[in-house]
Amino acid sequence: MLDDTVQRFIARDYTFEKRQAILASDDGWSRGVWKTLAELGLLGLNVPEEHGGLGAGPVETMLVMTSLGRGIVVEPYLSSAVLSTWLLRLAGSDAQRTEYLPALAAGESIAAVAHAESAGRYALNHVDTRAESSGGDYKLNGRKAFVLHGGGADVLLVSARSAGAVDDETGISLFLLKPDTKGVEIKSYSTLDGQHEAEIILRDVTVPASARVGDEGAAFGAIEHAYDIALAAICAEAVGAMKALLDSTVEFLRTRRQFGQPIGRFQALQHRAAEMLMHYEQAKSMSYFAAIRCLGEDRAERRRALSAVKVTTGRACHYVGQQAVQLHGGMGMTDELSISHYFKRLTAIELTFGDIDTHVEHFVNARRANG
Repeated sequence: MLDDTVQRFIARDYTFEKRQAILASDDGWSRGVWKTLAELGLLGLNVPEEHGGLGAGPVETMLVMTSLGRGIVVEPYLSSAVLSTWLLRLAGSDAQRTEYLPALAAGESIAAVAHAESAGRYALNHVDTRAESSGGDYKLNGRKAFVLHGGGADVLLVSARSAGAVDDETGISLFLLKPDTKGVEIKSYSTLDGQHEAEIILRDVTVPASARVGDEGAAFGAIEHAYDIALAAICAEAVGAMKALLDSTVEFLRTRRQFGQPIGRFQALQHRAAEMLMHYEQAKSMSYFAAIRCLGEDRAERRRALSAVKVTTGRACHYVGQQAVQLHGGMGMTDELSISHYFKRLTAIELTFGDIDTHVEHFVNARRANG
């Protein structure tokens, strides 16, 4: 029922033409669509029932993200309704969850996680932003990069180092921060796939101790786990985008004619379409695996499993996207056709939360660690 609800919404209210109009707007995403997602209960999917949500989890999120992938939705669902919501669930106090989660579920507030830094590449433990205790408050200084939908957020979850060296897993703290706080500078920009990110600069930003999420210096575990859940979600989104590309490509092969017959009758093109299907099916199976394993308590095993998922999904993104464009010919690169937009989103997904090489390395290191 959940899957059908989201698919009907995409088919009826988020057509390719409507998406193009949304991209051309000033914000680059639609608050009207965001309100609709809230009314459908999708923003509260990962919010516990006691905080006004549905109390669902990664499997339900997988279904939603797959359908959103088919629509190449540009609203901040992954950033706010998955990554930020889970980080608050995992690290926040009862008071903080009570204050923020109901507003996120209702669509009244949008959250973004400001954790990554340009020098850290994909290392979640790399935090150079500093948090110095000062008279009962904290003073934050540093620079955050690649913040998903950071420019449209009403609240930021900012990581900063309160102790230790730049690459230590210990010593990382997490803070709730309003974007209009003095000393916060946000530089928002659009990415190649139509999404929005931001660079956030913190200059002597003062926050009260009550804004700290969880214990001082102990935020890394929750941050890593929330990113694992988001990784599973974005792989499901990739599956939805690949299915849309596969369907469009097969239909094109059936209808495009050359030499007096549909080009889909040419054996070489049939082989390429079959390979696309195999990559899609592998990624689909792995998205199920990710949804099941991303809540695992064994950190090493969870990270190893999700790295395997990301490698398989990344390779599928690469193959399916490129083949769809090539089989459509020159028109596959035009903005007027949806193919190029799916291709760009799959390219971005391949690089988000760690590229193929990074996760191959993680997988290999995890196997070595386990003997």
